[in-house]
Amino acid sequence: MQIRDFDPKSASDDEIRAIHALQSRLHAETWPEDNPLPVAETLIWMRNMPAMIDFRGWAVWDDAGESVIARADFETWRTDENQHLGEFSIGVLPEYRCQGLAARLLGLIVDEAQARHRRLLHSWAAADNTATTAFLTGLGARPGLETHTNQLVIAEVDRRLMRQWVERGEAKAQAFRLELIDGPYPEADIQAISDLFRVMNDAPRGSLDVEDEEFKVEHVRQWEATMATRGLVRWRMQARHIESGELAGFTEVVWNPYRPDILQQWGTGVKPKFRGHGLGRWLKAAMLEKVLRERPSVRVIRTGNADTNGPMLRINYDMGFKPYKAFQVWEVETEQVARTLAEKQAVPVLA
Repeated sequence: MQIRDFDPKSASDDEIRAIHALQSRLHAETWPEDNPLPVAETLIWMRNMPAMIDFRGWAVWDDAGESVIARADFETWRTDENQHLGEFSIGVLPEYRCQGLAARLLGLIVDEAQARHRRLLHSWAAADNTATTAFLTGLGARPGLETHTNQLVIAEVDRRLMRQWVERGEAKAQAFRLELIDGPYPEADIQAISDLFRVMNDAPRGSLDVEDEEFKVEHVRQWEATMATRGLVRWRMQARHIESGELAGFTEVVWNPYRPDILQQWGTGVKPKFRGHGLGRWLKAAMLEKVLRERPSVRVIRTGNADTNGPMLRINYDMGFKPYKAFQVWEVETEQVARTLAEKQAVPVLA
C-alpha cells in the first residue's frame, strides 16, 4: 500500500472516483438509512471547494494502486479569527483497520498542523463509534461539545400547528415583515446579511477553544458561489424591522438535487434586541410551509444542534424534530498528539 497526497483541484476523475468509493462505504456506516452517495455529487463538490478553505488531503492506495483504502483531510480557514485551530478527519475501510494506518495518517496531519502553526486540533465523530472514541481518547483528546443531528419527518408534520405559528407571528410581531430570498443575496443587503450571521456566535460551543466568527462579506460571497456551483439551492427567510429597516432575524434551508429527499436546515438566529417577539417560530414555520408547498420530494429535514442549545431545541422539538444521530466535537493540542505518536509509535486505529 502507498500513501499519496490528494489534491481535489489537480486529481483526475478516476482518483476522485476512488475516493468516492471509500467515502460511500464510510457514509453508509454512519447513515445506513440513506441512499448511496452519487459519484456525480462527489466530483462536483471536490472540484469546487470555497477559496477561503486551505485543504490538505492524503489517500492510502492498495497494493495494486487501484482502490483507496483510507484517507485523511486537514483543513484551516483563511480568516482573521481562529488562526490557532485546524480540523482533521480520518477514515479507514473496515478490512484494513487495526493495522496502524490511522496513526500513520495522523502523523502527516500533525506535521501539516505544525507547519501552519496550528496549536489545536478538532475532529467530529459519531458518539456511538466506540473505536473512534478509543482512538481519540488515546491521543489525549477530549469531547468539547455534544451535538445531535435532529430530524423532522415530513409525513409527521402538524400542518395546522405550523399555520397557527405563522398566524400568531403575523399578529404578535406586526412591527416586522418576513422576506424571502431565493437566489443570491441582494447586493443592497449583503453587509446587513453578513452582520446578521454573527448572531450564530451565540450558539453554545461547550468547552471548545473557539473564537467568534466575523462573517465578512467576501467570505459570505465565496460560500454562495461555491453552493451555486455545486448545484445547491438555498432559501432564506428573514425578518425585517419595518420602522428602522434593520434585519432582525433569519432562517435558511438548503436543498441538494443529488439527495432530493433530504433537506438541510441551516442557521436560524435573531438579534438579541429583537428577541421575545416569537420571530424564530414565525420564520421557521413560514419556511416549512414553503417547503411543504414547493419541495414534494423532501422526505425529511435535518439540522444540527448543540445539546445545550435550549431555546433552539424547544422550537425544533415543538415542530416535531427528534434526535437522530449523536456526535461529538473532540479537541486536542497538536503537541499532545505529536508526543503521543512519538511515545507510542502506534496508537489504537479507527474502527
